[in-house]
Amino acid sequence: MTAKFEEGTIKGREGGGPALYFRARLPAATDTKAVLGLLHGYADHAERYDHVVEELVARGVGVVALDMRGHGRSEGPRGYCERFDEFLSDAQELGKLVDERAKPSGAATFLFGHSFGGLVATMSMLTSPREYKGLLLSGPFFGLGLEVPALKVLAGKVASRLVPKLGLPIGLTGKDVTHDPERARAYEADPLVFKAAKARWFTETQAAQADAFARAGALSVPLLELFGAADHVASPAAGKRFFDAAGHSDKTWAPKADLFHEILNEPSYKEICAEMADWILARV
Repeated sequence: MTAKFEEGTIKGREGGGPALYFRARLPAATDTKAVLGLLHGYADHAERYDHVVEELVARGVGVVALDMRGHGRSEGPRGYCERFDEFLSDAQELGKLVDERAKPSGAATFLFGHSFGGLVATMSMLTSPREYKGLLLSGPFFGLGLEVPALKVLAGKVASRLVPKLGLPIGLTGKDVTHDPERARAYEADPLVFKAAKARWFTETQAAQADAFARAGALSVPLLELFGAADHVASPAAGKRFFDAAGHSDKTWAPKADLFHEILNEPSYKEICAEMADWILARV
C-alpha cells in the first residue's frame, strides 16, 4: 500500500504557544478507513512509534503523531509545564491535524495515548471529545507502578512551589520498559529521551490523575485499554480502576501477560498493533 509521509510544526494556542512538531503517515485517500491521533509518553517522542505507524497504515489506519511541548522536536523546557492544561491544548492541536487529514476521505477519527500521553488523551476526551469515535490507551499513567515514599511526595510538592523546574532522575533504563534488547539499547541512547522529571509536572500530573478518576463516568466514547501485566512504571491496578469506572458501555480491558511498560516496543508488538487495528476498524 502506498503511503504519504508528512512532517512539520504547528503553533499551539492560536499561534501564541510553542511550535509543536508532528509527523503523519496516511494511506491513499481511497484506502484510508480511519485516522488516529497519537500522543507519546513522558520523556518520549513521536518518532519512536514509527514501527507502530507502519503496521497501522498497512491496515488502512492513518496516523498523526505529535511531540507535546517540551518533548522531542517541539519547543519548550524539557518535560515542564506550568499547568496540566497546557498539554490538553497540545492535544487539541493534534485533533485539528487529525481532522484535516481525515476530511478528504471522510475517515473516522480515533485518539491513542501511551503512558503519560494516555492520561493526556483521556483528559482531553473527558473535557473536549471532538468527533473521535474511540479512545485507545497503552499503559495509561493513572498511577505509579511502584509506591513512592510519602516523604518524597511531600518533597516534590514543596519543590513544585519553590523550584518548579527542578528535575529529579526518572531512573528508568531500557530493560525496565521492554524485553527487546535492541529497543532497550535504542531507548537509552536516544538523545531525545530525557532522564529527569520536573517537580511542577509531577504535582500537576497527580492532580490530573485524581481528576480523571472523578470524571471517568462521563467518558462518552468506546475504550480500548491495553496494559502490560508486568508494568513497573504505570500501575495496572490504577488502569483497571479507571476502566471499571469508565462510563461508556463499549469498553475492552486487554492485559498482556508478562509484558513491560512499553508493550508497543515488546517483541510481540505486531500482534498488539493488529489488535488495535481490528478494534478501530470494527468501529468505523
